[in-house]
Amino acid sequence: MNRIFAALGAALITLLGASWLSAHEGHDHDAAPLPASVSIAPRAEATSDAFELIAIAQGSELSIYLDGFATNEPVEGAAIEVETPNGPVIARTHGDAYRVPATWLSKPGRYDLIFTVTAKEGADVLPLTLEIPEARSESTPTGDTSARGESWSGRALLILGVAAGFVIGMTAMAFFRRGRTTAISVLLLAAATVFGANAIAHEASAHEASAHEGEDHGPSSEAQRFASRDLAQLLPDGSVFVPKATQRILAIRTALTEQGHFRRAIELPGRIIPDPNASGYVQASVGGRLSPPPGGFPKLGTRVSQGDVLAFVTPPIQAVDVSDMRQRQGELDQQISIVERRVVRYEPLVQSGAITRVQLDEARLELQGLKDRRAALDKARREPEALIAPVAGIVAEGVVAAGQIAQPNTVVFQIVDPERLWIEALSFNAFTGTQTATARSPSGRSLPLKYQGSGFTDRNQSIPIHFSIEGDVTGLRVGQFVTVLANTDDEQNGLAVPRGSVVRSANGQDVVYEHVTAERFQAHLVHTQPLDGERVLIATGIGPGRRVVTQGAELLDQVR
Repeated sequence: MNRIFAALGAALITLLGASWLSAHEGHDHDAAPLPASVSIAPRAEATSDAFELIAIAQGSELSIYLDGFATNEPVEGAAIEVETPNGPVIARTHGDAYRVPATWLSKPGRYDLIFTVTAKEGADVLPLTLEIPEARSESTPTGDTSARGESWSGRALLILGVAAGFVIGMTAMAFFRRGRTTAISVLLLAAATVFGANAIAHEASAHEASAHEGEDHGPSSEAQRFASRDLAQLLPDGSVFVPKATQRILAIRTALTEQGHFRRAIELPGRIIPDPNASGYVQASVGGRLSPPPGGFPKLGTRVSQGDVLAFVTPPIQAVDVSDMRQRQGELDQQISIVERRVVRYEPLVQSGAITRVQLDEARLELQGLKDRRAALDKARREPEALIAPVAGIVAEGVVAAGQIAQPNTVVFQIVDPERLWIEALSFNAFTGTQTATARSPSGRSLPLKYQGSGFTDRNQSIPIHFSIEGDVTGLRVGQFVTVLANTDDEQNGLAVPRGSVVRSANGQDVVYEHVTAERFQAHLVHTQPLDGERVLIATGIGPGRRVVTQGAELLDQVR
């Protein structure tokens, strides 16, 4: 019986010690709540057929962003009057936005505001309700290092408490062997000590909790109410939140989609070629050494005129040819001397009437012909062939050096008029002049084309088709590859949007972004078909009357 009573006493002391130490472990009986994520600044928006307005609470001021509803272009120079709880206020321009003083934002609540907008796009009245939430306090995160350390120290104290209770119980059992009265006295004394320590621990815990309640762990309630993270971010529902200020930086633009009937287009590979009527080759008719003209060889990109001398070709003369030419020169010199003496003899005889004047004139003509033949032979030996520009333009190709050997029919220079360029496309179907076509450069530039003609013979099982480029051709080069979009007679229905509206997602699908609200964009998977150099046709994925992003869609796709 004494042993049973001692064991019960030891268990009681152990439980009391454990309860005291667990209570002293740190007044955090429940897990601390997770901190609420920092929300964006309070805001509200209103739209009409012409305008889209959003008001954002920022401290003691109200920032106003006004854009065109269909295009998302900022409306500048507008007059905005705001009906506030303190009366009407005129908004002032602040950068690309408008601002009004709003001291009433310091008090939480719902505020009905009326905005009267007057701009060159028109006038409108836009009402909205702005809600200012109550300030909320944030607790220490559960993952705090001090909290984890306190938890581990509490567990260690709990183990020590159990051990202490066990030692006290064993001591009480030893006293029971000596006498029940002494043992009961020891148990009562131990219980009173544990209860007193427990009361002191609870009082200290309550004092510490009250001290923590009074601490200032963060910003003031006023500052915390307007603490915001107005950053572009991907929302859990898959939409993209982009603040108006960021939209201005990214130059986001939109357009309303419209259903229409369009001709189906086919894509053809093509490359830029020079206009055959405004380009030409400079070739050597005989082989020889190249030599520069007085001004030097023309450089690449140099503009030349028709008839300009670009180079000289000096044909080489063999030793046999030199001997023949010298022999021929000797014969001509001999004949010239004979004829000259004949002319000298004929002149006095003409005056005496011994010969006629006709014989004298014939001798003179024969002498002049021999001299011309002699001069031509000398010229052939020392004068090279001049290479002349056949058309006006720029030197597009050709790098030569003095002394370089040019073979007969060698292309020394290519002259191209940069203002007159064509495109050669390859098609597997016949193309008629009634069809329209456009070209798209690798940079996305659209080039209007005019049909010039089609080949009658196949080239690699395709038909070459020539188009002339209409309009500005700045930045284009001969040989550059392009994509030709030729319209067919087949019609199809869909939504025509700029090519910049469609972006390729990470999984390879085509995506367009819809401007759902003032600061939220929703991605839609679409099926597209080529239409022309600037637009594509959306067959499925989105309906008409939606605001689709036409500029900056690739930047929205990068928001994470």
